[in-house]
Amino acid sequence: MRIDLHTHSSVSDGTDTPAALLAAAADAGLDAVALTDHDTTDGWAAAELSRPAGLTVVPGMELSCRWIPGDQPPISVHLLAYLFDPQHTGLLAERTRLREERLTRGERMVAGLAAAGYPVTWERIVEASEGGVVGRPHLARALLGAGVVGSVDEAFATLLNHRSPYYVAKIDTHVLDGIALVRAAGGVPVFAHGMARKRGRIVGDAAIAAMAEAGLAGLEVDHPDHTPEERAHLRGLAADLGLLTTGSSDYHGTNKATPIGACVTDPEQFEALLAAGTGSTPFRD
Repeated sequence: MRIDLHTHSSVSDGTDTPAALLAAAADAGLDAVALTDHDTTDGWAAAELSRPAGLTVVPGMELSCRWIPGDQPPISVHLLAYLFDPQHTGLLAERTRLREERLTRGERMVAGLAAAGYPVTWERIVEASEGGVVGRPHLARALLGAGVVGSVDEAFATLLNHRSPYYVAKIDTHVLDGIALVRAAGGVPVFAHGMARKRGRIVGDAAIAAMAEAGLAGLEVDHPDHTPEERAHLRGLAADLGLLTTGSSDYHGTNKATPIGACVTDPEQFEALLAAGTGSTPFRD
């Protein structure tokens, strides 16, 4: 089996609709794929309706979180949540708060860019998102369309990263609280791309051990942003902590060059993940 447990559709910051994403998964020869849009389950219904025959779809989400290392500034971390109850009151309230936080942050960043003379408007960016959760990739595509940058990657490297004067931070969920919410909703929490240094500061092994003690179920080990040495380290850490290991592409359509199915999950680990989720069930034949 070929299993990709981390993908994004146009419901958040990918470019493929849920139906197109699942078609791409089937065309790539995947047997199972997880839909994990940022802080939303809005793509689940479309995914269930458009699922190609023979493809198992795992309903999920990527929760925006942070780790606070003592008296240091927070570190942005992401928590993949699988098979949770989308109507669980606590988790629903938190992802609604995060969506509003993301919108407010995006609007403030656009205002700063526009005030500096960049030809972007909030109204056009929201319209182009077609109802998706507006995030920095939408701003990047607007800058690309206006000819300000030559690529989405350039937008992030110059105008949209945390060192830019136009960057606005958002208040994400403390990761230990996120783990507790996902578990309370019957879901399976997995720490996403935990050693992706190219994205910024990372947490250490002690933080991951604290997450495991709080109920973390697994580590995303095989990810395009992890080196072979980092994957080996995470695999050993998972073994020490009794955690599942997953692999995935973190597919975003044309927003990133990584193809769907670039990294995959071991079938035995996949079955263990499915067995741990009680809040919802996979979409399958």
